[in-house]
Amino acid sequence: MRTLAALMVLALIWTAGLFAFAARVQQSTAQQPEPAPADGVVALTGANSNERIAAAVQLLAEHRGRRVLVSGVNREVTREQLRTATGAVRRLYDCCVDLGFTAADTVGNARETAEWARTMRYRSLTVVTSDYHMPRAMLELRAVLRRPDFALQTYATPTAALQARAWWRSPGAARLLAVEYCKYLAILGREAVLGLGPRATPAAPQKG
Repeated sequence: MRTLAALMVLALIWTAGLFAFAARVQQSTAQQPEPAPADGVVALTGANSNERIAAAVQLLAEHRGRRVLVSGVNREVTREQLRTATGAVRRLYDCCVDLGFTAADTVGNARETAEWARTMRYRSLTVVTSDYHMPRAMLELRAVLRRPDFALQTYATPTAALQARAWWRSPGAARLLAVEYCKYLAILGREAVLGLGPRATPAAPQKG
């Protein structure tokens, strides 16, 4: 009986956390202010990648960053195919958009972004990804690009299915948020455990 009661309490806590997570996701794009100018802009690929990349390139066009990194590009996609799919202006795209092909997941996105930022000697970044992906992406990024050496700000692209007030009535939206919430909790747990001991600090780039 005690086990059943404990499981019910855990289920209630998990559900409350899920709804709080959903509210956070929805608020991330509600009246979202334009980000301040940063050294670079990073678009993390995944679902709705074209919207993410287009938003990042638009920030570049508005002089809110010097260059854009598109992290986690499929190796079978060419630069021209990606430019065409996102509708980017060729002049701006050819000049100032870098493609990263090594990342296969969010952990890889963070590592690829950190390497790019250090290579470019950038200290401030605007991170562009989907609203539901942003909380977990920022956990991973802040694990490798730590304050005060790096300043990160967010620019989330909205996911239409998650904007409805009764999102839980849509099986697709509920599944997406539940899966993302579980992944987010897993990263929180990992960072809590790692925080119990010393963590290595990535080496700074050598100045030439």
